Amino acid sequence: MIIYLLAIGLISILGQVVLLRELNVSFYGIELIYLLALGIWLFWTAVGAVIGRRIHFPSLNHIAVLFIIFGIALPLDIVFIRSSRLIFGGIPGAYLTFFQQLIVVVISILPAGLLSGLLFQWTAKAYVTTGRTLAVAYSIESAGGLIGGLFSTLFIMWGLQNCSIAFVCALASVITPLIVLRGLRTSHLRWTATVLACIFLALLWKTSYLDRQMTIWNHPNLLESSDSPYGRITATRLYNQISVFENDALSFETEGTEAEYFCHLAALQHPNPQDVLILGGGVEGIVREIAKYAPRLIDYVELNPVMLNMVTQYLPDDIRKSLREPNVHIIFADPRQYLKKSGTYDLILVGMPEPSSGQANRFYTQEFFKQCSTKLKSGGILGFRLRTAENLWTLPLTSRNKSIYGALQSVFPEVLFLPGTTNVVTASYAPLPRTPEAMSRRLQDMKIVTRLISPNYINYLFTNDRFFKIRDLLNREKALPNTDIRPVCYQYAFIIWLSKFFPRVALVDPSSIMNMRFLKPPLSLLLWISLPILFLLSRSRPAFRSTMLVAMAGFMGMVLETILILYYQVKHGVLYQDIGLLLMSFMAGLSLGAIIINREMARPVNNQKLLRLYGMGLLLGFCCLCAFTGMRITMSISAGLVHISCLLAATGFLVAGIFAYASLYESVDQKKVISPLYSADLIGGCLGSLLGSLILIPLAGMNVTTWGMLLLAAFSILLV
Repeated sequence: MIIYLLAIGLISILGQVVLLRELNVSFYGIELIYLLALGIWLFWTAVGAVIGRRIHFPSLNHIAVLFIIFGIALPLDIVFIRSSRLIFGGIPGAYLTFFQQLIVVVISILPAGLLSGLLFQWTAKAYVTTGRTLAVAYSIESAGGLIGGLFSTLFIMWGLQNCSIAFVCALASVITPLIVLRGLRTSHLRWTATVLACIFLALLWKTSYLDRQMTIWNHPNLLESSDSPYGRITATRLYNQISVFENDALSFETEGTEAEYFCHLAALQHPNPQDVLILGGGVEGIVREIAKYAPRLIDYVELNPVMLNMVTQYLPDDIRKSLREPNVHIIFADPRQYLKKSGTYDLILVGMPEPSSGQANRFYTQEFFKQCSTKLKSGGILGFRLRTAENLWTLPLTSRNKSIYGALQSVFPEVLFLPGTTNVVTASYAPLPRTPEAMSRRLQDMKIVTRLISPNYINYLFTNDRFFKIRDLLNREKALPNTDIRPVCYQYAFIIWLSKFFPRVALVDPSSIMNMRFLKPPLSLLLWISLPILFLLSRSRPAFRSTMLVAMAGFMGMVLETILILYYQVKHGVLYQDIGLLLMSFMAGLSLGAIIINREMARPVNNQKLLRLYGMGLLLGFCCLCAFTGMRITMSISAGLVHISCLLAATGFLVAGIFAYASLYESVDQKKVISPLYSADLIGGCLGSLLGSLILIPLAGMNVTTWGMLLLAAFSILLV
């Protein structure tokens, strides 16, 4: 049973990583789909923990069959996800409808999620019949999750492709019954598992070919595709045009004028940029275009080395040549980390993606702009771009741009917004040009050859009606600035994405949500008062009280875990290896919390009031953890990998400790509490993931959300 429990945790984490990455790519890197998929995974796992309760004594054969089915289902899920656009008749480059996307997510996650929950329920039942407790089973399964997290991290570091990881996970799933059933008379199961193991080994040997063939389904002109710690990079060629996709969303193509448009409209505002820093986007042609100004130094910081190393060989000769110039220095680093130790520059160009995710939003916040401001020489200019509709901004799009504009204005006295399909935004402590003459003169004097930018075009940008209307719109009303601890761009990205499928959503102004009546006193106070009343009423039903306590622990734990990972993300960048280590820390805390509380409560104590102190102590510990975390976030104190890992381990320890306490306190039959408590833990985590990521953190900010979790933990003491 111990091997089974460890294997369940291992294949669940590995399978989750594989499916969520595939869904992220299938839906063009929209991080919101990733969060939705994680919530659905927890939901299906909870459903799996509930069904099958009628089988009170599951055998090893029953569990072995589930492992074999899991091993078969995971590769088939990969095939289904990658072919989903073809199955539903999707147009290349366009989204499937919202409901089609939802169907794909639900169907693809259903087998693995359902089997994970059912596997744990049956294995835990078989385990507790030997005289052990649910808390110990939970601890062992969490330890397996820790191992799975470790392997997912190592696989990424070793450059193993996501398709290969899927076959490794499937192989581990079908090998597990071979280990457990080797001494039993179950020849048909051992024979089936052996055949499947051989098949998966053969497929693992041919993974590169299979991966390429499945990628061609969506990219017929494929050159190469590779998974990186930041997403899947795909390069295609059509005649002389090279197109590069990141998570299947077009990143750039070599025949366009995007790099030229952004680079020159920013660089021409400086009289003589000699030291230039480019943060991302160099392979698009930004380095090539800025080289036309003959600067003394070009520092190009690239976040994703896999993209640069893979794509460079397919780029046009002039872009490749520009990257090899002696004054060009390529640095592989996180831009925000690099700025801490960099020199000063005349011009900083930010070529990072749109602020539609937690990863990208950190390059459009007040704190990032302050970092850049300290690295500008006298008269230096910061430039970045925002892609929008050219003539009509919806309310969410307007609010997003205002929040970024407000963050920029809070740092720089001079801000210039040049509107278009791609808006070029510049900021400086020195006056910026408000008329086209200076920029047009510099373009002519330097004899810079371009395809799009000309004196007439520059004159058009400064004199058309759009320029003045956008300027008035941005200055008329102030919006809350986009910051690290309150990433307001996240909520705008959510509504902008939804408006692609439901156009009326574009009429919603997210900033008005905080002004709704139910969020203001006395209604907000009434909502908070109703929670302790509900908790007090639940005390009359011990089973419901325990279930509610575990659900609250799962909810608070998931919200706090999201906050800690997001806080690490905005302060130190996103390396998938680091995220794997952070998740491992949480799983380690889960394992320790369950095993330690189980051991302490197993001691012979006749006083039930004394046992209650364990539950109260754990919730008070949650309050202290939230208070400590809230103060650190409010003070914007940077926290490294070790610090955040310790906080995540403490969070996992408290969540698992409360789970163990609820499973043991006043519990007579361990088998009866497996399904309700495990499903409550998962449902609480599901709600915490969705509400925390999509509503609480974007609307209230990380600090306010953390204080809210402190209050919820204090109320939960009533459930003990």
